Amino acid sequence: MSRLLLAATLICSFLFSSVALASADEGFPGRPKYPDVEIMTKEKLFQVLKDVVVVDARSSLEFDTLRIKGAVNIPVAKKEPFIAGVKALRKQTDKPIVFYCNGRTCMKSYIASRYAQQAGVKNVYAYDAGVFEFAQIFPSQSVLLGKNPINPRDIIPKAEFKKRLLKPDVFSSRAYDMGSASLILDVRDKYQRGATGFFANKERWASMDDQKKLKGYLREAAAQKKTLFIYDDVGKQVRWLQYTLEAEGIHDYYFMNKGAKAYWDKLMKF
Repeated sequence: MSRLLLAATLICSFLFSSVALASADEGFPGRPKYPDVEIMTKEKLFQVLKDVVVVDARSSLEFDTLRIKGAVNIPVAKKEPFIAGVKALRKQTDKPIVFYCNGRTCMKSYIASRYAQQAGVKNVYAYDAGVFEFAQIFPSQSVLLGKNPINPRDIIPKAEFKKRLLKPDVFSSRAYDMGSASLILDVRDKYQRGATGFFANKERWASMDDQKKLKGYLREAAAQKKTLFIYDDVGKQVRWLQYTLEAEGIHDYYFMNKGAKAYWDKLMKF
């Protein structure tokens, strides 16, 4: 009888642990893909903010738009410079290093942590809920367009962002129908883009890490009164680009809803 009770207890314990783990990972699709990466929650990060080094793994444009106060920017898009930057940072401090990116579906915080671990840099974590979620809950520890603390009302409402979204097929057809009056701009980084884009002879490529090139295309399109059709990898990065567009006085633009991956999925259905 005692053995049966012990077995039942162990089974219940296992099931409870499995449910707890599943619940913790819910809404974080990257966690099962990167089981070797240690996670830090936003609540924990806020508590230990002064005792860790926070690294923004996104592009410089995203970093300049919205970031966690005190964070340093080491873009993960280019692996070798990223590893060199993290190693240099580790020589300066033995504090835990916490990487973050845009949000729960962004993989850069995990990739950054894994790259660091593979390079022999220890005591690293991924804060994987993202900067937008952190800024909304902890505005005093966030920087928006160089201002701290931030006023959450200065963040462009999601509804305004959604007005600019076009489904991949609509995005494509409308851009082509407009002919020379439109410009398609791929803002993915080299890691995301791979060998080429989707719209041969129609698009330009300017990673969000290359602000000079990117702003050059934006201003060129505005000067020529062209409508901009902009896409990223999964439709998340363009939300930060919207701040640059509005600051530049550019209002004739659209984004591809859910980005290049959604467009690719659409192509694969044919």
